[in-house]
Amino acid sequence: MVTAMIKFGEWLPDQPDLENTGVTVATNVIPALSGYRSINSLSAVSNAGDSILKGIFASKDNAGNVKLFAGDAGKLYEFDTSTSNLSDISKVGGYSLADNEYWRFAQFGTSVIASGGIGETLQEFTLGTDSAFADLANAPKADFVAIVRDQVWIANIDEGSGRIPYRARWSGINDATSWTVGTDQADFQDIVDAGAITGLVGGEYATILMEKAICVAQYVGTPLIYQIDKVETTRGCAFAGSVGNIGRLVFYLSEDGFYSFDGRQIAPIGAEKINKFFYNDFNQSLAYKMSCAVDPTNQIVAWSYVSNANTTTTPDKLLMYNYSIQRWSIAEIDTDLIRPFYTSGYNTEGLDNLGTNLDSLTTQLDSPLYKGGTFLFGGSLSNKIQSFSGSPLSATIDTAEFQITKGKNSLITRVVPYFTDGSITTQVGVRDKQDESITFSSASSLNNDGFIPHRSQGKYHRIRMNVSGNWNYAQGVDIEGQPLGRR
Repeated sequence: MVTAMIKFGEWLPDQPDLENTGVTVATNVIPALSGYRSINSLSAVSNAGDSILKGIFASKDNAGNVKLFAGDAGKLYEFDTSTSNLSDISKVGGYSLADNEYWRFAQFGTSVIASGGIGETLQEFTLGTDSAFADLANAPKADFVAIVRDQVWIANIDEGSGRIPYRARWSGINDATSWTVGTDQADFQDIVDAGAITGLVGGEYATILMEKAICVAQYVGTPLIYQIDKVETTRGCAFAGSVGNIGRLVFYLSEDGFYSFDGRQIAPIGAEKINKFFYNDFNQSLAYKMSCAVDPTNQIVAWSYVSNANTTTTPDKLLMYNYSIQRWSIAEIDTDLIRPFYTSGYNTEGLDNLGTNLDSLTTQLDSPLYKGGTFLFGGSLSNKIQSFSGSPLSATIDTAEFQITKGKNSLITRVVPYFTDGSITTQVGVRDKQDESITFSSASSLNNDGFIPHRSQGKYHRIRMNVSGNWNYAQGVDIEGQPLGRR
């Protein structure tokens, strides 16, 4: 008789299944240090806008009050907690974003600034004063917007004579309406030998992601204003929707996989782990549908994308990377867009708008969703703002393939799962040769003695754990089996 514990290691789909040092499947889970945690389903925060949401942003005024904004191809909205509606606060005449254009937002003092691509003038909304967005005076059009120190930065722009994809430009100091070059340190820089700008991250310095390089712009004062250095010329950012950051740490997708950038150098985070899996799964013809967001609560950065198996154009996969422990997982969930945001506070009347009664709410009453100013990881689906605050998704985790005794057939007789809460079934996958397909046994449930009985015979084995219900943590399995001799 042979017994062994198999802990759920990191998901390594790019490695061979046999004697993989991690797990071969980790679906609908969040990577943790000793296994995997649950990820919740989406739960609607708002009622629907007119069409697919292409941007979400939360701001705070000087008193700490939260306003939640969203935008689709034709309108910009403010979320109304008293009705759960997305109230139209567009400029007169509205907007017309192309399929591959998205709203990107930044807060500059009491102003919320939105860029909607080169078809739209930058939009501005003054917190506590305005009731609708309006054209930002004197500003060009741009794909990207960020705040660097005390200036508004834009990139991949149109100043009226057509797109200049390699140009970055910044406003005058402490003035979002000052764009005259040479006035109040407003200026621009063309970076002409690295392709188009595909991302812009603000802070104490600007990180400019381009197709063939990554640049850093440091403030140096007059006459240069900003010194822009190419700090990475080997791999740029190939996909505009793939950029996410937490503080100075930036994540992005290059032509050969996923990377992080800390302001000085890049680091591969997907090589020999998930890059090959991803590019086999990724529908590059719908690459503009990709979005990225960081969830610091769970210490993950996530990418939403359309898979090759999907029959629609809605992103159906969520690839997640725990940047603290450097582990990956994936979820099968539809999202038009993923974004982090803060919530406005709900009162009893506001809760009534989310359900016919308290029992019908899809999110528990103690959820952060209902607390004003609380961070949420979410996005959009079905033209609504959504948050990952619903019930836990049912998950699947497969161990690596193993042999109980090398060169011999063996019989798996029982499995003991290690998990927290929820319901568990397990299956045993077997095959006799490496060129055969895996055959899984029927799913079996935990008995009163605390184990799951099986009788699965073969040379190569793997264990599949299926977790459902209100589960929290899956750590691994004990197996019991015996060799049966050569065949």
